Amino acid sequence: MIDLVNSRTKWIGLILAVLILLVMPPFYTSYWVTLLTQMLIFAILAMSLDILLGYTGLSSFGHAGFFGAAGYVVAILSTRYKMGFLFCLISGVSLSVLISLIFGFLVAHATGVYFLIITLALGMCLWGLAFRWVSMTDGDNGISGILRPDIGLPIALKDPLTFYYFIFVFFLIALILMTVLIRSPFGHSLKGVRESESRMRVLGYHSWLHKYLAYVVSAAFAGLAGVFWAYYNGFISPFDMDLNASIEIVLMVILGGPGTLIGPALGAGIIVFLKNFISAYTQRWLLILGSIYILTILYAPQGLINFLKDWLQERQNKCKKK
Repeated sequence: MIDLVNSRTKWIGLILAVLILLVMPPFYTSYWVTLLTQMLIFAILAMSLDILLGYTGLSSFGHAGFFGAAGYVVAILSTRYKMGFLFCLISGVSLSVLISLIFGFLVAHATGVYFLIITLALGMCLWGLAFRWVSMTDGDNGISGILRPDIGLPIALKDPLTFYYFIFVFFLIALILMTVLIRSPFGHSLKGVRESESRMRVLGYHSWLHKYLAYVVSAAFAGLAGVFWAYYNGFISPFDMDLNASIEIVLMVILGGPGTLIGPALGAGIIVFLKNFISAYTQRWLLILGSIYILTILYAPQGLINFLKDWLQERQNKCKKK
């Protein structure tokens, strides 16, 4: 009965959050609409890593590489070859998937800290390529002049509100697809790998294949976020795929709550808010962010979403006793 109530509460909260994101933006200024758009893009990125970190139990310090690679594809194809949105979208995600298919053979058999180190090294290789291949990427100057796409509909994506709803649709699609994946037999197998990889092997599962596929799927969604980031920001540079960027994605997942999908989305929203809003008022915003991380580790080690879930369950138990 408690599980039923928790499930109902979860879905009610999710529906309310979606309704707020759908209804409220027209009443906000363009600044807040733009900030919400950025939150949605990084929510997709954080949820993509959650497939690896939260559900498969694999920490990656190279995830920003897929994000940046897709962004560079959009930048190059749209500014130099004047390609349309659909072609850039497919090409950006495809490159991220292709890279993950190659890198996956190197990381799929690794576990724990070894997986972390290998992904860190591979991520730095991608960053170095973006930094040094000046003729293609313009080096540390990056590529600017990326215009909002023309999707062939009578709507102008240059308008912040229109672009917000455009990203919101893709956010919902990504959330639904990832939810279906996690609830599928494959998703349950990933959880089994997370809990005990050796037991999964004994049961006859190819654990390395599950890790490989999880790595590829997470890269695909990271590439999707990278495509939208390039269009949103109008600029892409090696700094979008460096180590700091990868660590920030990991922190988004940990802050919100790994293994929940919605938790990392919440973590992404909090970090984007702190970076953009609080930093405008104080240069010590990193101190505030660090304090939030410390408090989360001390009082909500499973993340904010799981902390809220436990708190609600405790309240329900107290009400039943009364």
